[in-house]
Amino acid sequence: MAIISFIYLLYIYIIIKITSVIVLIQKLQLLKTQPRIGEIRLLSVWPLRHYPRKLNCDFNALAAFQRVKGIKMANRRSQRTAVFSKLVRDFVGLVPLAVPAETALRDVVGHMTNARVSVAVVTDVDNRPIGILTEQDVTRRIAFRANPDQPISDVMSTPVYTINIDEHLYYAVARMRRLGTRHLTVIDEDGRIVGMLDIHRAMADTSEHLMREIDNLTRDDNVDGLKEIKAAQVDLAEHLMAEGVAAPDIQGLLTHINNDIYRRVVNLNLTAMADEGLGKPPVRFCVIVMGSGGRGENYIYPDQDNGFILEDYADEDHTRIDTWFIELAERVTHDLDRVGLPLCKGYVMATNPLWRKTRSQWKAQVEIWNRRRNTTILRLCDIFFDFRSAWGDASMADELRHHITQVVGGNMSFLRDMYEDDRDHGTALGWFGRFITEKDDKDHIGEMNLKHTGTLPLVEAMRLLSLREGIEETATLARMDALHEKGVLEDDEYDYLEGAFRTVCTILLRQQIKDYKAGKQVSSYVNPKMLTRRERDILTNSLKAIHDLRERMRSEFTGEIF
Repeated sequence: MAIISFIYLLYIYIIIKITSVIVLIQKLQLLKTQPRIGEIRLLSVWPLRHYPRKLNCDFNALAAFQRVKGIKMANRRSQRTAVFSKLVRDFVGLVPLAVPAETALRDVVGHMTNARVSVAVVTDVDNRPIGILTEQDVTRRIAFRANPDQPISDVMSTPVYTINIDEHLYYAVARMRRLGTRHLTVIDEDGRIVGMLDIHRAMADTSEHLMREIDNLTRDDNVDGLKEIKAAQVDLAEHLMAEGVAAPDIQGLLTHINNDIYRRVVNLNLTAMADEGLGKPPVRFCVIVMGSGGRGENYIYPDQDNGFILEDYADEDHTRIDTWFIELAERVTHDLDRVGLPLCKGYVMATNPLWRKTRSQWKAQVEIWNRRRNTTILRLCDIFFDFRSAWGDASMADELRHHITQVVGGNMSFLRDMYEDDRDHGTALGWFGRFITEKDDKDHIGEMNLKHTGTLPLVEAMRLLSLREGIEETATLARMDALHEKGVLEDDEYDYLEGAFRTVCTILLRQQIKDYKAGKQVSSYVNPKMLTRRERDILTNSLKAIHDLRERMRSEFTGEIF
């Protein structure tokens, strides 16, 4: 029996060696040709120092190729890319002049003249903007009419049009165009003034085509206008990919646009309910989005995953208050579905009382899930633990995030059960580096679901490791960065996994755009035969890096060695 076993193992060893030699020969033959332009982006997501051992290629040739590629990409990046991928903070300038409300008009005009500025912002004692005075105000409304000694608060213009420093630049440009103003006062999260945005600087070298794209993403605040915004996302994603913007950055922008749609839909319905006599919200609340929206990793057509966090209230008020929020949830989810964010098939929406709770109820729910868990609860946690605020008081979401980290992070038994529930979520990589493709779904025979067998195993791994390490980030790359800084991921492992995530996201987003343009149903399936040989090789190494991480986690979370 021992001899038979030995012969069998020797046979397997020989087969593996022969296969390795064949693969090596294929790679060497493949690398005789230079990469094609369509493959540049995939090559660029892998760390350069890993190419020789990953592809057995000529290091110097590839280094020169990447330098040329970098120059070309840098030259191709236009203001269109900047306006959609940059934030207000990247363009904010200093406040020309800020004055207290009690300052005399004579002094304000004198300061404006001496400083040669055309605008002065009036602030309260907490440095929050409460009014503004422009040179047009001085010439049209004040000269020869106002008492020079009266306070500026008597003649200032209100309200002050503001923009948050972390808002996307395109939204600020559209806001200035709609308001017909040349400046926006920039504020921080606390509403304090931090600078001024000038429309000429923000729109430098922009074209008419650019302005059309901006207008397409900032339509009127009604359902029809929001539909147009949603439809414009595909063209924007396609243009940004052509400009060489990384897929995760495009996903972040798509998520921002979708969350902005959430905010505007909520505001529309709050106004409508007040106008209909239903009143204002009975308590303070926060709208949260979960899943890919919570991670900032939306693709083209995500469905709804949302919930409400409500301020605590007395038990005797439950019927009155919950009834009001049920009405709001029904309206919001219905309008989001009309806009192009489909209803969640799993009913993960604020219309479901499971996802509509007070702050205390949410904390109690997390503690119950932490103690009494089963397969259903663990899967609910997978959905819920990746959330962020989309509307309302973000501190409520931050407080809940901190509570989850404190409760779950110290419970290795819970984390082990989460790992076991996700254990079968492997990559699409089988024996000898062959892709595992769909065999049952007749519409996708021979294709890979790169969401379920590519990004999902890595997203789950980063979530689990982050919970264990007390990291409160939700974005996969942000979690990866934090784990690397804490030494949980070594330099090489971090490089490979970051490249793997970018590779899979790029292939998947590119395929979704292609399917949409061809009039096909947008899904997460990709046919490996439609990839170039180099792309398949890079994808293979990406999936292998994810698989190796999962194997390491199996040992750490279960204690299994083999």
